[in-house]
Parts: sequence; C-alpha cells; structure tokens
Amino acid sequence: MHRTPRPRLRGPAAALAAAALLGGVLTGGATAQAAPRTDGRLTDLVNPLIGTQNEGNTYPGASVPFGMVQLSPDTGHNTGYDYGENHIRGFSAVHLSGVGCGLGGDLPTLPTTGDVTETDYAKYAAEFSHDDEKASPGYYKVGLKTGIGAELTATQRTGVQRYTFPATDKANVLLNAGQSLHRTLSSEVEILDSRTVRTAITGSGFCQDTKPYTVYTVTHFDRPFTTSGTWNGDTVTEGSRKSSATDARNGAWLRFDTSKDRTVEATTALSYVDAKGAALNLRAEGGRSFDRVERAAQRGWEDRLEGVKAQGGSDELRRTFYSSLYRSFLAPNVGSDVDGRYTGWDQKKHRANGFTYYQNWSLWDTYRTQAQLLSLLAPRESRDMAISVLRIDAESGWLPKWGYGTVETNIMTGDPVTPFLTNAYQQGLLKGYEEQAYRALKKNADGVPAADSAPVGREANVEYLKDGFAPYIKDRQHAKPGDSDYDHGASATLEYALSDGMLAEMARDLGHDADAARYDTRAQNYRKIFDPSTGFFRARDASGAFTGPADPAESEGFHEGTSWQYQWMVPQDIPGMVDLIGGKDAANERLDSFFAYDELLDDPAKTAREVWVNGPYAYYNADKYNPQNEPDLIAPYTYLSTGQPWKTTDVVHAALTLFTNGPTGMTGNDDLGTMSAWMVLSSIGVFPVQPGTDTWGLSTPAFERVDIRLDRRYYPRGSLTVSAPGASDTDRYIQSARLDGARQSRTYLTTDDIRSARSLSFTVGSEPSAWGTAPEDAPPALG
Repeated sequence: MHRTPRPRLRGPAAALAAAALLGGVLTGGATAQAAPRTDGRLTDLVNPLIGTQNEGNTYPGASVPFGMVQLSPDTGHNTGYDYGENHIRGFSAVHLSGVGCGLGGDLPTLPTTGDVTETDYAKYAAEFSHDDEKASPGYYKVGLKTGIGAELTATQRTGVQRYTFPATDKANVLLNAGQSLHRTLSSEVEILDSRTVRTAITGSGFCQDTKPYTVYTVTHFDRPFTTSGTWNGDTVTEGSRKSSATDARNGAWLRFDTSKDRTVEATTALSYVDAKGAALNLRAEGGRSFDRVERAAQRGWEDRLEGVKAQGGSDELRRTFYSSLYRSFLAPNVGSDVDGRYTGWDQKKHRANGFTYYQNWSLWDTYRTQAQLLSLLAPRESRDMAISVLRIDAESGWLPKWGYGTVETNIMTGDPVTPFLTNAYQQGLLKGYEEQAYRALKKNADGVPAADSAPVGREANVEYLKDGFAPYIKDRQHAKPGDSDYDHGASATLEYALSDGMLAEMARDLGHDADAARYDTRAQNYRKIFDPSTGFFRARDASGAFTGPADPAESEGFHEGTSWQYQWMVPQDIPGMVDLIGGKDAANERLDSFFAYDELLDDPAKTAREVWVNGPYAYYNADKYNPQNEPDLIAPYTYLSTGQPWKTTDVVHAALTLFTNGPTGMTGNDDLGTMSAWMVLSSIGVFPVQPGTDTWGLSTPAFERVDIRLDRRYYPRGSLTVSAPGASDTDRYIQSARLDGARQSRTYLTTDDIRSARSLSFTVGSEPSAWGTAPEDAPPALG
C-alpha cells in the first residue's frame, strides 16, 4: 500500500518558503511573459564573464565549440582572467574553463604604442575598465586605456585579433613566447617575413611540474610591419629575426604605421605536432577577415545552443542556463591538425583516420555530468573523444587520469576513466570499439602502471585487490608527480568500487561473465571502509585499522571532502549503503541533516549560500552538502532511492539559485564544464544518477518545456520534449509523469527510454505526492 508522505510546511509559511526556494528559478503566470523571446538569438543570452570572479576560473575570451584555440585576456590570475583585476598582460591562445591551477596562457599578445622597453608582461600590462568590455560566444572586445581597442574571435585551430590603434608610427604588437600561466621551460621565436612570426613554446605544469609539452604557433598579419625585433631577457634588439631562451623571457615585437590605416589584424594558428602543422592549420582556417570569422563563430555557437530550446523561466534562469550550456561545449579540445596528425602520449606523431583526436581530460570532474550531457547533445564528438582516450592507452600503454595536451598530470585520485568510458559504451558511442575498450579498462582495473611510466593509474590497486580497500598512508613519499591515492585512501576506495560496479555492467553486456562477477564483488568494497562504531566511512591504514579522526566531518583520508560528503557516492548500490546506515528512515534523517533541510525550506537561497557554501576551495572539514565540488554532485538525487523524491527537487532547485548572471555566478570551479553540465541537466530534470551506466534520475524541470534536438544516428526519434506545464516556484512537486503518454511511476529513465520516446511530461502541484515513492520506483542497484 502506498502512503502519501506528510508535507513538512504548508499554508502561508509554505507559500513563503516556496517563493524563496527558487528565487526566480521557476516562474509562472504573468512573470513568465517577461522572459526574453524564444525566437531571438540564444547567443545573446550567454554571458562568458560568469565565473570570472571568486575562483570560478572561467575565461571570457573567444573560442568555438571544442576548439583548439581559446583566445582570451590574462590579467595576472593564475588561471588567466580575474574580474577583480584591471590590467591585461596579453591575449593568449590557450585556456581551460574552470581549472584550479595555472595552465595554458601560451603566447600572450598585446598591442602597445611607443618604444619597446619592457619585456615583462607584468610591467607592460595595459589598464582597462569593464565599462569598455564586451564578451559573447566567439567574440571578445575591450578598450585599453592606452587608447587601443582590441577584438578577439576564433576558428577551431586559429585565433584572430583585430587592433584599432591611435594614429601613430609606433604601433606595436608584442608576441611573448617566454611567459605563460604555467612554467615556460624554453621558447623559440622567428620572424619569417614582413607579415609572419613563428614560435615554439615548451611548457610544464598543472598544480605541479609535469612532463613537458610543446605548442607551435604561426602568426600572420594582414599588412606588413615597418620594422621588427626580438627580446631576450631584458635585452630588446631591433632588426633581430630569431631568439631562443631557456626558462627566461623571450619574444618578438612588430611595428606598424597607423597614421592613416588604424587597424591591424593578426591570425595565430596552433599545432601540438610541429611548425608544419601550424602552417597547415593557418592555410586551412586563416585568410578570412575578422568580421567573417566572427560571424562564423557566432553561427556555430547558435547552432549548438539551439539544440536545447527552453521555454518559460525567469530572465535570470534563461541567461544562466544558456551560459552553462555554452560552457559545457568548451572542452575537451581538438588536438589533431587539419591533416589529422597529432602528438600522442608516447610523444610520437600519429594520424587520426576517420575521427578527430581530442585532448584535455579532467576526468575526475567530467565523468559525473559533462560526459553524459555531451553524449546526448554531441554524440558524434563524444564518440571521437572516447576513441581518443583509447588511443592514449594504445600509444602510451595506459589510460589517462587527468591529461593536459600531450601529457599526464596525475591530478586527482581514484579511477575516473572507467565510468567515462563505460558511459560512452552504455550510450552506444563505442560501436566497433567495445572489446578494445574493455581490454583497456580491464588492464587499468586489475593492474598498476609500471614505475617508469608517467601515469599512476589505480596507484593503490595492489592493496585494494588484496584487502578490498586502498590504505591511507600519511606522508608517504611519491615517485611520480601529481596526486596520490594513498593520500586519500578512503575516497580512493569508494572511487575504485564505483568504477568496478560500472565495469561489471559492461563486462556482463559483453559476455565476460566471470569478470562481471568479480567486479560485482569488488563493487561492494565500499563496505570495507564502513566503521560501525561511527556509522560512517573511514580511512584504514596499511594494517587494516581505522585511522584518523573518528569525526565524519574531518577530511583526513578523503580527497576534497569528508565522510559526510562521500557517504552518498555509492551509486552502484544505494540500497546497500542505506542498509549500512540503518535503513531508509535513518538515511532520510541523515540526508535532511546533510542538506540542512529544515533551514532550506525556511530560506533556501540563504541556506545554499551560507550553510552549504563556505567559500572558494572550502572543500574540507564540513558535515553539510557542498554543491560547488564534485563528490556531492549526485547527492541530491539520493532521495530518489529513499522514498522521498520531492526532496530531490527541493535541494536541486535551491542549488540552482547559486548560478547567477554575474562574475561571481559560478558555483565552484567549472572544471571543464562539469558544474555547468550539472546546472543544465538539473534544470532539464534528467540527471545521470549512476555515472557510467544508462540510468537517468528525474526531478522537476526548472522550465515549463524543453525541446532537445538529438542526433538520429544515435537517437532515432531525433528529439525529446520534457514538459512540466504550470511549473512555478510554488507548483514544483511531481504529481505524475508520462513517457509518450504512458504512465511513468519510476524516478528514472534509461537511455533506451530516451531513444524510443518523444516526450516526457510531468504534472506538477504545490504538495508532495506519492509519485516515485514505492521501492520499485527507485533507481536499481547494479549487479
């Protein structure tokens, strides 16, 4: 017998709490009519400056979807641009959205006037004001207080700059090859002719030193320069055509006479292969005017955004939604040249035949949200991305963990590549590659990389396979750069077990039954670190003894979180985890405490900002939900498995209020689209509650209707409409759901459901209902 749950707050108090809950996230009636027209350009709703302050670490500059080039201003912040700064050091060609450490910033280029005397970009940086700044998808413009205007746009492998100088015979463009956002080990510059400059830049780093990589550039101007030179260290030499440096400042300067023609355009092409690759990329994608390139970039972004058409919702919601959708398409990035060549992780040159090679893999982050969103909205590119990851294994001997360009950084812990690739398999993106992928994943799951190879892989796998847990070994000396699973033994154990559960599903599908049984057993290893005396997960040392503080709000043994936050990260077996902590009633009581649910109902926006979020990088020593970091991304959907699905909507919609249309409007680092994809999926009401499988949890959409365009090659129906007529800040609770008109009592869909359906519709109301509360309605445990 199904019992309707009793509401927590009702009457006038409930109405006030509900109105506060979404802070305009959901709007209905007359308010909805004030929203922007849906027939306008969606790119006009995007604000690339969101996340550029308070350590969101996004960039406001110009790029195209998944482009190799991200041409953007650098102000002195370690990841590039910070809204609080007022000087631009240069417009550099490589950035990653929302990374937590300095990375990229190669070839900062800055227009100046007068004599060239300074060679340090911190000293020759130009002041600017946000009042004279504009950013939109594929375009950036700023007025420098030197009297120079700068505009940026991009193609896939080139960045195009247009400068408008004052009338002068000393208009300069500085190409700085020796300074960047990471450590520049060496650089070479060569002025080839009166319009063209070539560079080779070798760098290292991302949070710490890594193996070096080299990026090659060639910059071509639309007019000849009147004179030129180079600098090396502090020495500026007019007429010099070549310069090289090791761990020192190095660059080239070009001078133009703008007494009559005041504009100068420059196109810079990149290659991670060689100088020939940069020249080929320039020949294929250069040669067009700035205006033509900018229009093409805008059209490309408009087409991407039109894949998701949302109706209803406040102006703030629509702007943050489409800005998040925009950021979800910024990475991974094309790594192969126009001729298909790329540099593999073996540092050798290869050619991609029949696919585009991609690079930049923030897998600990993206496997939870962005990989799934791209599998829906960009399956062809997602397939190539998965194939690229398999090429890394084939060429370097091991699958990646956190890859930048052509090297492994080993940043973060666990085994994120497994759910990334099993997701690609479950979404049908690996046809023809299934067994190759499985062999690579099995090797990764059952072994450890050799001592002389760059990756750490499952670093603690020997102990994990023997004892069922990764030990926490404090102050252990690490042989390889990057993070160590031994430093975070408890969370590494949970990550390994999650991956084992996902791999078991793939093994079973492919007929590897013995492996499936073995991985199913290992997926239960989360139990090995459950401490009955505390009722929480806890680190164990090499002898097997529980170690570190017994307080679950302490972080020792957990990576960027605590036991409170990691306890819900068992998506392969939520029922088993719930049983461990005493059953559904105990789990719901703990969830309510975790989300400060009573406070949330009283003032959700304040709870989100003052109880949940404690500041940038405040990941440690807390007993509350942290919506700005990856370990908690799935946590709100746990209520789907504990018989109280309406609370998922309450928590999710409160978290959505953290996304705002301003520089501080990003919750945490974006981590290559991870947080943005969370916002997009949660706003649509369809979320990957078991990353690495084909299971999608449901919650009330933040819009009345969302039309999603799907690629017929992977989704034969070609579209899916998610609707919730009348959804508002008060009417937000699912009363019933239908899939193509058929009753849908489950709180989840499968990918096959999405492939076969055209519509998912919700009836909503002001009171929680019995929808989705039966045990059989919950997402199933794996295995």
